[in-house]
Amino acid sequence: MHLLYLQPLSLSEVKIQGNMIDSLIRDLDLATAYIQKKYAHSPETAIVLGSGLGNLVKELSVELEINYKEIPHFPVSTVEGHSGKLIFGSLDGRRIVAMSGRFHFYEGYSPQQVVFPIRVLKKLGIRNLLISNAAGGMNSRFKVGDIMIVRDHISLFIQNPLIGPNADELGPRFPDMSAPYDLRLRAALGEIGARLGFTVHEGVYVGVTGPTFETRAEYKLLHMLGADAVGMSTVQEVIAARHLGIRVAALSVITDLGIREENNLITHQEVLHAAMESEPKLTAMFKALMHEL
Repeated sequence: MHLLYLQPLSLSEVKIQGNMIDSLIRDLDLATAYIQKKYAHSPETAIVLGSGLGNLVKELSVELEINYKEIPHFPVSTVEGHSGKLIFGSLDGRRIVAMSGRFHFYEGYSPQQVVFPIRVLKKLGIRNLLISNAAGGMNSRFKVGDIMIVRDHISLFIQNPLIGPNADELGPRFPDMSAPYDLRLRAALGEIGARLGFTVHEGVYVGVTGPTFETRAEYKLLHMLGADAVGMSTVQEVIAARHLGIRVAALSVITDLGIREENNLITHQEVLHAAMESEPKLTAMFKALMHEL
């Protein structure tokens, strides 16, 4: 019988890991300090706007906009439908910051770069994170344009952003993920959707890397695993947010149906169009949610 022997890290490897953590914290501090020089207030809530879902900013009383490329160490959006700036202001009387444009693993960013903005937002003072995304529906009850409140997610198909040395000041080495989406916020969103007369579901979101849309066999497999919708974002952001102790709620706009047997060719333009058509519903729900935060 062979026993597995794990060799402890050498002193040089421990030093390298320590340097990685120091570098991350330093970069976060530089980005945060740059923003705080321009904006003195502390937003309590951040909203991440997905593909084609940027019109929520029209509802904001905008105080300041900062382009991502101005912020030290911040990634830059490269995807159509993502404008690429932080927008500070108020929504229905609540001070918020909106990420108009997000980052994806398929753009070539590392998982750590994808979640870098979430960590900066925490340092700015946020306690709540509201996430939107465009997703492919795999539940036969769903129709294009419906809204799905994310009840849970499946993260097995993406790289976990917490891999590597853990920065204890950001969160624990092994954060609990049994309930990543806040129950009270989910219930409030359900009541809001019903009150506004929208078709709203609750379901499980599965994160994949992209950038290809899924094959028919992949859609079937993901649905068999328990997923109701699939997308290329959100999951890494949520993992980082929960690691930081931030409350999270997420809404998916069903922009296409991956369960169709025929004629299920999907294009990014189709996704953007469907997202923009349903964007007023999402904006109305997030705006009404401000009273629950």
